[in-house]
Amino acid sequence: MTGTTLLERSTTIVHDTPSPPPATSTLHATPTAPAAATHAVVTGVGVAAPNGLGAAAWWAAVLRGESGIAALTRFDASRYPAKLAGEVPGFVAEEHVPSRLLPQTDQVTRLSLMAAEEALKDAGVDPAELPEYAAGAVTAASAGGFEFGQRELQALWSKGAQHVSAYQSFAWFYAVNSGQISIRHGLRGASGVLVSEQAGGLDAVGQARRQLRKGASLVVTGAVDSALCPWAWAAHLAEGRISLADDPERAFLPFSADACGYVPGEGGALLVLESAAAARDRQARVYGAVAGYAATFDPADGTSRLGAAAELALADAGVRPDEVDVVFADGAGERAADRAEAAAITELFGPYSVPVTAPKSMTGRLAAGGASLDLAAALFALRDQVIPPTTGTRHPADDCPLDLVTDAPRWDTELRTALVLARGRGGFNAAAVVRA
Repeated sequence: MTGTTLLERSTTIVHDTPSPPPATSTLHATPTAPAAATHAVVTGVGVAAPNGLGAAAWWAAVLRGESGIAALTRFDASRYPAKLAGEVPGFVAEEHVPSRLLPQTDQVTRLSLMAAEEALKDAGVDPAELPEYAAGAVTAASAGGFEFGQRELQALWSKGAQHVSAYQSFAWFYAVNSGQISIRHGLRGASGVLVSEQAGGLDAVGQARRQLRKGASLVVTGAVDSALCPWAWAAHLAEGRISLADDPERAFLPFSADACGYVPGEGGALLVLESAAAARDRQARVYGAVAGYAATFDPADGTSRLGAAAELALADAGVRPDEVDVVFADGAGERAADRAEAAAITELFGPYSVPVTAPKSMTGRLAAGGASLDLAAALFALRDQVIPPTTGTRHPADDCPLDLVTDAPRWDTELRTALVLARGRGGFNAAAVVRA
């Protein structure tokens, strides 16, 4: 398995079809194989989210507009100014993780193992029946096993080095989810991990798509993140972007004039990505195709390049802006960031020209897991012909001229193509196009 550092990512995340990028792009086309031969499709979905454990429960909650944001229970947050988070409900690790793995895994890895198991079962595939090196695992992470690391640091300083677990050597590591998933399911093909915060869930899928083009037949990909502990909470507070609101229904308001910051959460989605040929050969059920993907980086002056990522992803997919039926927005819940995203969307599509939604308003921002969960939502939206709502936000701010879907799902539109946007701390931008 290989890890991709932030520096390496700047050279490995590239435009990956023969379609020429827009003249303003800083990326470069790298032809690899004919698109028809390397079509990437999603055949399985596994979800752990604050408003539902398991894909079916989560999607039902999303369509009900049911939020998972509530008071923190993972630790005593009474002394902190921020007290709300999105915690995955009803997760009992012993029901999803072998007992031998419990002492060596963090919450994030346990959730990842559960989501991977569900995704593979949903896809109806047994990796053991595949050629030995045909399948791999490519995930994204923001902090690895953060809670595990805090516990071991506490043991080090309060009791001494002899009380630090030997598993600390890897349980904290950002590559641990890919490693444990590949070991548990015998995925011996090309695997890896990407670190790009909230953009990571899309970046992992983009990398998995490349592995399919290189000859892999199946990749478990996406992201699940979790870091709800005092150590992580201190980092959120230090950044100054976290919502300090006490009302769970008004704490995280993407594109609202009342937006006051984000609410952290845990969870995400893992997907089974296959070549269209492999899926067809085994007569697999297909949710949709990942038709386009691209990533960009904001320059040092902070100018947003999210719009360029969207343009590149559309070009990669061979899709015109007027063919996009819905946009799943990053939805930062911060006024300046929301204005920048709204500007990128309106520059590409025009004001109020395409339905926009941010279902993460029901979960909080899940770091790397947020983008892959949005990708799962886009696939389910295409399947069910419905746009899920953005909750909390009653209507977009005047400086965010978007056709934002609020209050209730929108059923009155035909959906064939969706654009998913994501941004990560440090200037990472990613976009993906999925088609029914």
